[in-house]
Amino acid sequence: MQVNCPIPIQENNKIKLAHGGGSKLSNKLINDIIIREFNNEWLNQMHDGAIINLNGPLAFCTDSFVVNPLFFPGGDIGDLAVNGTVNDLTCCGAKPKFISLALILEEGLEIDILKKVIQSISKSAEKAGVKIVTGDTKVVEKGKGDQIFINTSGIGEILPGLHINAQNLKEGDKIILSGTLADHGVAIMSSREGIAFETSIKSDTAPLNDLLLNVYNITKNIKMMRDPTRGGLASALNEIASAANKEFVIWENELPIHEEVRGACEILGLDPLYIANEGKMLFFVEPKDAEKVVSSLKNHPQGKNAAIIGEVKNGRPLVKLQTTIASHRIIDMISGEQLPRIC
Repeated sequence: MQVNCPIPIQENNKIKLAHGGGSKLSNKLINDIIIREFNNEWLNQMHDGAIINLNGPLAFCTDSFVVNPLFFPGGDIGDLAVNGTVNDLTCCGAKPKFISLALILEEGLEIDILKKVIQSISKSAEKAGVKIVTGDTKVVEKGKGDQIFINTSGIGEILPGLHINAQNLKEGDKIILSGTLADHGVAIMSSREGIAFETSIKSDTAPLNDLLLNVYNITKNIKMMRDPTRGGLASALNEIASAANKEFVIWENELPIHEEVRGACEILGLDPLYIANEGKMLFFVEPKDAEKVVSSLKNHPQGKNAAIIGEVKNGRPLVKLQTTIASHRIIDMISGEQLPRIC
């Protein structure tokens, strides 16, 4: 007798777009293939960058950018590349210092477009206080790329007194989000698809190192940080919960989302919890410090919508959303890809 399974079996012997989207597939790829092969104490931290010690603690990170389109409301691939690397170093508790810049250019790219991207990179690096100190350029045949791909790596000095690690988390610790959700992803989607809304929705791409300093001046007892980029808030929280072996409860009523972004998500059938952000930060702090941290964030232009959005619980490593009607539902890591090539 032949038994047919009503749930389709996914063929996972080839790379899909979802492998690059902060989803279950990308998590499986990283853990089952990459981490397993390169297994070491620095890589196994599974953080935004590695914390190493070379005559003092440093953070080192790398990232690649394939966003489509190259230019979008509020930013472009150039400032996205700088800010993404600066923010990964910041999440490690580091002061970003130096960045490398590698360009993969497609034959036929207009020189004026390249100049515009390079100028954006220069302005963003100056704003973030980092130097572009090394790099590389390659050109591929027409049709073998998509105008410009960028890879950046960064080095930063760990700020004294900071020890960022998911295993620091304890029951009762508060989860703080520095601002509104889903701005970047919705800006990319609306630009890519030519969708016009009554109000302008812009990417939130921005360097977060100055924002961290505001908090650092209030307390050095920051237990964990993460910028919820690919896969959005939901994926970032699931990754941290797994690393901490803790349960997180998020309060739907406290999630800051611009009304125009919420409306756009409803029109497009997207969940803002899973949409990428490029200028927001999650802070995990002790209850006694939470209100002080929110106040310090609100005093910074990038943190004016900061809010305490949840707390850490002892329990299985998962994320729960307490809804507006006080029920609970599990917020899992996304299984596929909502918005490909978002950064």
